[in-house]
Amino acid sequence: MERLGAIERAIHELGKLPGIGPKTAERLTHYLLTADRSQVVALTDALRALKEAVRPCRQCFNPTEEELCRICRDPHRDSSVVCVVEQPRDLMALERTGTYRGLYHVLQGRLAPLENIGPEQLTIDALLERVRRGGIQEVIMATNPTLEGDGTALYISNLLANSGVRITRLARGIPSGGVLEFANTQMLADALEGRRAF
Repeated sequence: MERLGAIERAIHELGKLPGIGPKTAERLTHYLLTADRSQVVALTDALRALKEAVRPCRQCFNPTEEELCRICRDPHRDSSVVCVVEQPRDLMALERTGTYRGLYHVLQGRLAPLENIGPEQLTIDALLERVRRGGIQEVIMATNPTLEGDGTALYISNLLANSGVRITRLARGIPSGGVLEFANTQMLADALEGRRAF
């Protein structure tokens, strides 16, 4: 197989990104070719830092460059309430509402047996340990309203059933089959406010 040149390699690699088709990858490559060297170097450094400096928060698994993320470090957050989400993108969507003042727990996915994703691939054990340590009064299940998301929420709520914590679910202002990341902020705010017992 013939070795790809620099331009073709850049197009090929950019085309692997989600939402980037061949034409967009080609446009981005040609943009980078004409951009100032400092701009391209800054982008390269930012991408390298993502892989070298960012790691999961020790407590909630949200990406951070510190031991604890900025939300877990914030003394003004309500540490008695933990909102369980599938991905950091979901956490960011809920934060944009500006209404939730508790802490989070990022599962790093959802149960998907057909994709060989079981409890051991997620951060469920760490969540159970957080609850066992005490101080948590409510766990909000904010998994996506999909078959896998609902299954994950049900699985975790069953594990927490005898823990003494209140388990709630987001209200269904979010359509079934929807994804938190794409919900508008008012819909998410309403869903948080209207949460109910699980």
